[in-house]
Amino acid sequence: MTSSYQQQLDAKTARITSQFAEYSPPALEVFASAEQNFRMRAEFRIWHTENDMFYAMFERNEDQQKQVVRIDEFPIADQSINALMPKLLDALKADPALSKRLFEVHFLATLKGEILVSLVYRCPLDAAWETAAKALSEQLNIKIYGRSRGQKLILTDDYVVEELQVFDRTYKYKQIESSFTQPNAKVCQKMLEWACNAAQQSDKDLLELYCGNGNFTLPLSTRFKRVLATELAKSSVYAAQWNIEQNGIDNIQVARLSAEEFTQAYNGEREFRRLQEAEIDLAGYDFDTVFVDPPRAGIDDETLKLLQRFERIIYISCNPDTLHDNLKTLAQTHKITRFALFDQFPYTHHVESGVLLEKI
Repeated sequence: MTSSYQQQLDAKTARITSQFAEYSPPALEVFASAEQNFRMRAEFRIWHTENDMFYAMFERNEDQQKQVVRIDEFPIADQSINALMPKLLDALKADPALSKRLFEVHFLATLKGEILVSLVYRCPLDAAWETAAKALSEQLNIKIYGRSRGQKLILTDDYVVEELQVFDRTYKYKQIESSFTQPNAKVCQKMLEWACNAAQQSDKDLLELYCGNGNFTLPLSTRFKRVLATELAKSSVYAAQWNIEQNGIDNIQVARLSAEEFTQAYNGEREFRRLQEAEIDLAGYDFDTVFVDPPRAGIDDETLKLLQRFERIIYISCNPDTLHDNLKTLAQTHKITRFALFDQFPYTHHVESGVLLEKI
């Protein structure tokens, strides 16, 4: 590692170790990132001048005013994105049907080289745009997705299929353009293996809240008799179900519920037609472990009370502050037996962390 990357990783390690010291966790397991070409997503504004246009991002000056920064290459993005950026820009510049009022370009790539490009406009997309975009898609061997206000034009697909290696098995994941996916695929693989190791092997069932597209669900299913995963976003539920089928896994059920709704259903406070339609019988499950990967806001109080009833809690967090706050409740009934830092976002202050909590 270069000294600059190691220094920022050491600073994160020191900060997290200090922040969580009051909970007496074991030694922090640190999972580093590649120093370059680690991001599978990149989003840029398109800046138009009188005679040119270019990729742009913004930074604030000393007066907190935004300044345009021209981007000709983006070293933290995957190599496939960097290779495509100049070719795509030249092609867009050469065709007025593609360049007119182009506002943003979003790249979504996979480890095996598939790329989806979303072109976002401030004008309606017409037949001329569609014809030009189809030709560009074939020319560059990429998927193209056009968007403007109230309009979406999907030429082939609005997703890519990622393949992640977890131990000796490869899992396929449909990653939809508008849905959340882990941006650092190689660190994600480390997270999946850590979660599976933390789960060990159980003859009981797993409850997963906030399952997204099934990122953790698929490999964790090998460690339990059955898995019940919950997710509220329809697009993520659809992707999770597609991923389960494509990977030939038969011990997972997905319930379209929020964590709060699941808590109400599990406590018998409310009945949900969505559970009946999916033929999910909560009483038939025998959970010993719960896995959670909540949004930055963390977990609500009622769901935290629910988690306290499980023997083991595996908690992946994208916000150490809310994790720390949630542990004020969870540490009343559980102790941290594994503690990890995953450097998903090098060169930023963001930290992804994981804890395994076992009942006292």
